[in-house]
Amino acid sequence: MGIADDTRWLDATAQAELVRTGEVSPTELVEAAIERVERIDPALNSVIHRRFDKAREEATGPLPNGPFRGVPFLLKDLWAASAGDPIANGNVALKEAGYVAAADTTLVARYRAAGLVFVGRTNTPEFGSLPTTEPLAYGATHNPWALDRSPGGSSGGSAAAVAAGLVPFAHASDGGGSIRIPASACGLVGLKVSQGRITLGPLRDESGLGVEHCVSRSVRDTAALLDATHGPGVGDTVTAPPPSRPYLAEVGADPGRLRIGLLATHPLGGAVDPACTQAAREAATLLEGFGHHVEEAHPDVLDDPSLTARFGALWAANMDLAIRRIAAQLGRPLTEADVEPVNWATAERAATTSATDYAEALAAVGQMRRRLHQWWADGWDLLLTPTLAVRPWPLGDIANDAEQPLAPMFKAGAYVAFTPAFNTSGQPAISLPLHWTDDGLPVGVQLVAAYAREDVLLRVASQLEQSAPWSTRTPPV
Repeated sequence: MGIADDTRWLDATAQAELVRTGEVSPTELVEAAIERVERIDPALNSVIHRRFDKAREEATGPLPNGPFRGVPFLLKDLWAASAGDPIANGNVALKEAGYVAAADTTLVARYRAAGLVFVGRTNTPEFGSLPTTEPLAYGATHNPWALDRSPGGSSGGSAAAVAAGLVPFAHASDGGGSIRIPASACGLVGLKVSQGRITLGPLRDESGLGVEHCVSRSVRDTAALLDATHGPGVGDTVTAPPPSRPYLAEVGADPGRLRIGLLATHPLGGAVDPACTQAAREAATLLEGFGHHVEEAHPDVLDDPSLTARFGALWAANMDLAIRRIAAQLGRPLTEADVEPVNWATAERAATTSATDYAEALAAVGQMRRRLHQWWADGWDLLLTPTLAVRPWPLGDIANDAEQPLAPMFKAGAYVAFTPAFNTSGQPAISLPLHWTDDGLPVGVQLVAAYAREDVLLRVASQLEQSAPWSTRTPPV
């Protein structure tokens, strides 16, 4: 076998070690990733911009001596600008304009400093608004576990690429579940970090719903990349307290005996696929085997249906802001023809909301945030849930509908019952690939910790990874 096959299923930590020991060069790792993208991605459509020539040039140059020197990486094509490269945010107008970023965002610059080599950019739904990756601009990304299924979203391109072994990990972002959802659908580790843990500068503010990190195949990669990238940027308005030690030191560390609440049913009474319930209950059994106390319990605020409406008000405002930003980049107003129906209708909803209405929604969300945090303050360490209410669904199931433009959003809401609340609360949450259906589809479970306690999540995730390892599971693509 060649190096493309020899390194395909190695995680980023193992690939970086090969470079450190001189067994392979950065150029060899990058060429191997390029070969895999060219050979495998036509079936997936996960990499929508190939940056091969620049990657080759960078791999042969004086790469920074960071923890991932020479390791190939993919950037999600959403807000994460890399200097001199196109960025479209899944939008037809930006794609057709050939818009090119003038500078790196702060996080992208930190990826470079860690030694990563960008080989391309990954597909995303327009503006990251839906939990499936089927933008009109670039077409659908296919799940490598079953090509007729969605890889989730909005980081679906990144997740499909990592799950298929094109790269060991990839950039991802999460404003309502967009790291955890595709991690569940593609059988990966997906950590949504605390609000303010990683800067969103200089273009976005940390006080919103979104955060950025990665999808990976190992807990140690997720921890090590967090070590390389966490911390505030210039002018950040929200900053999480720094960790007491490196996150990588939490991998394999004893978490002690934890008090864990289990929520295996839909908090608002909706349907949950039995496979998702089974995944959460099996995880509970594993956790009890480690000596943790697990019981059926969850924050009662999750049972409040107004949480969805208030989250939706903020989501609509963010969509309107996203459209305005794209208009500024293009130097012209966007029209209905420039934006997918679901997003145009969502933004129009924001346009009918007064400043007082928005302030009222923010105040209500603030109270919900306090009520959520109080559950952890009252002595709970973790909440365990399914990541999704459904197994990976068929492509086209959440599709744009010009006649009912908001229909995809309502359908998506039923699927993602367990993730958005923790964007509202700003708490860290992780999806782990602990279950597969009888027909071979991955199903993730979610663990949620108190604000800024990524350390607890990583310790427990490491316990589960050691007890029920998933690294040997590979998709049939």
